[in-house]
Amino acid sequence: MSTRFGVTRRKALTVTALAAIVASTLSGASAVADGNGGDRERGSDHWGVITRNTIGSPVADLRNGPFGSFGVTGPSARPPYGRGSLGIEVADDSTSLTPSSEKVDFGNEVDFFGDPVQGLRRVGFHVFQTGENESYGGPENMPNIRFEIDPNLAALPNDNYSTLVWVPEAAPVTNRWSGFIDATSTGYWYLTGNEVAACNQAAECSLEELKDALDDGGAGATIYTAAVGKGRDHMWIGAVDGLRINQNVYDFETTGVRTRRAG
Repeated sequence: MSTRFGVTRRKALTVTALAAIVASTLSGASAVADGNGGDRERGSDHWGVITRNTIGSPVADLRNGPFGSFGVTGPSARPPYGRGSLGIEVADDSTSLTPSSEKVDFGNEVDFFGDPVQGLRRVGFHVFQTGENESYGGPENMPNIRFEIDPNLAALPNDNYSTLVWVPEAAPVTNRWSGFIDATSTGYWYLTGNEVAACNQAAECSLEELKDALDDGGAGATIYTAAVGKGRDHMWIGAVDGLRINQNVYDFETTGVRTRRAG
């Protein structure tokens, strides 16, 4: 009597289907260049707290919600994407340093590396702001978007580091989720290293003004990292979701950071 070693047709089909699912999952998590100056699908495993930019013991945690506040219904009662968000908590007087406040950046140190600053076209996020946060530091007590960059200025060839910071205006609503806040048309931008005197923290610029100032004939400014952050200034406890960088929207969920294409 002969014996055949192998698999049944049903088992073969099952294995094939599982292989297809695994391949699809892996391809969806990979980074794919599209040649448009930084519009790429980004892997969720590269997002997290940037440890060297963290001071004190703040919180930047992927969480569910917030849903509310109490009595709030409709779209503003839930995160704009999925069920989760990036919860941020910083204190204003909790370290022995000067200033004594905390700082945290939650971002990506891998996937934006080398992208051109000139390629930044659409930037912004949704925020859950509270009335308490306004009482701690005023209506403009808000989180920031930060890009660590190499300025690559012809006038400063040995200056290889600065941070490009967006400071939002006051949130349009409190105790509920805001709509999209566009960093290219509201608030202001500055560089931390005074590379451009007209665009330092005391001299507010639009994103386009700052990009023009960086375009001085040098090699062109490039990005090191991208992050949402808060500090060092006032206490703030809230959440951010739907971080947009060009054509990608980063959806913060408890299971990780999902990349969506903007509509």
